[in-house]
Amino acid sequence: MYFCQVQKQLLTHINSPKDLRLLKQEELPELAKELRHFIINIVATKEGHLGASLGVVELTIALHYVFNTPEDLLVWDVGHQAYGHKILTGRKNIFDTNRQLGGISGFPKREESDYDTFGVGHSSTSISATLGMAIASKLKGENKHHIAVIGDASIASGMAFEGLNHAGVTEVNLLVILNDNAIGIDPSVGALKQYLTNVKKGTQKRNNIIEALNFDYSGPIDGHDINTIISELERLKTVKGPKLLHVITTKGKGLKQAEKDQVKYHAPGKFNAETGDLLPKTTSSEPPKYQDVFGHTIVELAKQNKKIVGITPAMPTGSSLKFMMEEIPERAFDVGIAEQHAVTLAAGMATRGLIPFCNIYSTFLQRAYDQVIHDVALQKLPVIFCLDRSGLVGEDGATHHGVFDLAYLRCIPNLIIFAPRNEMELRNIMYTAQLGLEHPIAIRYPRGRGITLDWKQPFETIETGQGIQLKQGENTAVLSIGAIAKNVTEAIKDIAVSHYDMRFIKPLDESLLHKIFKTYNTVVTVEDGTVKGGFGSAVLEFASEHHYKNTIKVLGVPDHFVEHGKVGELQKLVGLDSESIKTTILSTS
Repeated sequence: MYFCQVQKQLLTHINSPKDLRLLKQEELPELAKELRHFIINIVATKEGHLGASLGVVELTIALHYVFNTPEDLLVWDVGHQAYGHKILTGRKNIFDTNRQLGGISGFPKREESDYDTFGVGHSSTSISATLGMAIASKLKGENKHHIAVIGDASIASGMAFEGLNHAGVTEVNLLVILNDNAIGIDPSVGALKQYLTNVKKGTQKRNNIIEALNFDYSGPIDGHDINTIISELERLKTVKGPKLLHVITTKGKGLKQAEKDQVKYHAPGKFNAETGDLLPKTTSSEPPKYQDVFGHTIVELAKQNKKIVGITPAMPTGSSLKFMMEEIPERAFDVGIAEQHAVTLAAGMATRGLIPFCNIYSTFLQRAYDQVIHDVALQKLPVIFCLDRSGLVGEDGATHHGVFDLAYLRCIPNLIIFAPRNEMELRNIMYTAQLGLEHPIAIRYPRGRGITLDWKQPFETIETGQGIQLKQGENTAVLSIGAIAKNVTEAIKDIAVSHYDMRFIKPLDESLLHKIFKTYNTVVTVEDGTVKGGFGSAVLEFASEHHYKNTIKVLGVPDHFVEHGKVGELQKLVGLDSESIKTTILSTS
């Protein structure tokens, strides 16, 4: 249970770090209690990322108390932990709009505040970005401090090491703060995690990895002892060159349940602010989440096929590969926040006859684009990419929407691209892929629940490059790809138009497309990916190549970064909800 005896209402009078610095140091522990109370009460009803922000309350206060932000530049890695930062930097009175349509972002965002010095959402960028700022300050002759806060899971990423490697041969004023809580979204993994654990236990020399990279290392210190943090930050202000402070924190600090179940309370949904108990969700029968269909299906297939392995970069819970890790742990691998490594690891496994299912969120596969091209597709290695969270994903916003995958994958030779309309198609394409494809395949599916209760049907093979007709009509043909078919079906239920689920973006079912273009005057394409370069563009290219003159209307995500909000709200915003699709079809027909 969380108890907070709010006495002085210190937070009420703080609208910027300038106000914070007027407090006496002995008042700061009380402010930390109030700040935790504020975060818990808002997130309990509005939802969001809870555990990470609770864990860095003292650190957040100390950073803004010691450093002259925003003149001194502070960069948060990922941004899950930045709620306290936002509240202390002028957004307290609008924090209840966090992650809502038209409200503030759930992550630091440069256009939102001068205190948000770098926009984040994915991990492991803070060291490189802050180093860039520090070099710029040196070149401009500016005397500033530059602070990057990075977690123990994020620092294991390749890009973080690249930043550390470069920073170690500079003389810039850079402070890296390692927020070590032994967990990212799931528990941290890998040799570096074990090294940091041993340092905390005192069984490992401290002057090893970090000092070998020419950093001045200090710590580990208690990240919840605000006086110790302030004392060490004040000392480090006088130390020249690159330095790293190792801070030990507890994710979810201050809320008993969040401390106990750190994975679930990373982003717990709605909960009781007083007790911390999660609020019950509907008990009625619901279709499964696509991620769980993947998770249960790969276990089912792997029990039948000993060559199947599963790989995920730090998302075993989010991807539901956790089911395979629990039942067949020797063939399921969480490689940490390392998308590039995950892809090339899968490629190496494929060369030796294994069948790797590499599960990566659509937006995170962008980080491994070179590896998809050079290490997989160029070599025609039959890696099975399962791209979770495709399309508009909701409240996490622009950094997390999986809307570019169709466009950035479609131009790669040797790559099959498939989007299942429902849960059975996801199962069947996974089954088909493990039977022995000669090329890699990307299977993209959305976040959230599907549409079918009785989804666990016997497996059926799917013929590569074959679309299907779902409804017969006249004059107009609507071509959809993937789960957006649900909105199309609703939109056209009272309209006499035909509906085709093309299923494969690559290869396109050209035989079916010829039939469609010869039969209908108007063709409308619908996708939950970007209109530039995606499925609709592929259909336009086909029509141009074969000199068809039909009217073609492309519906999809427009050519700008879409903000955060509920998926239904965002679909309406971009014209992909059923009513908007219906209106467009009627106006085009």
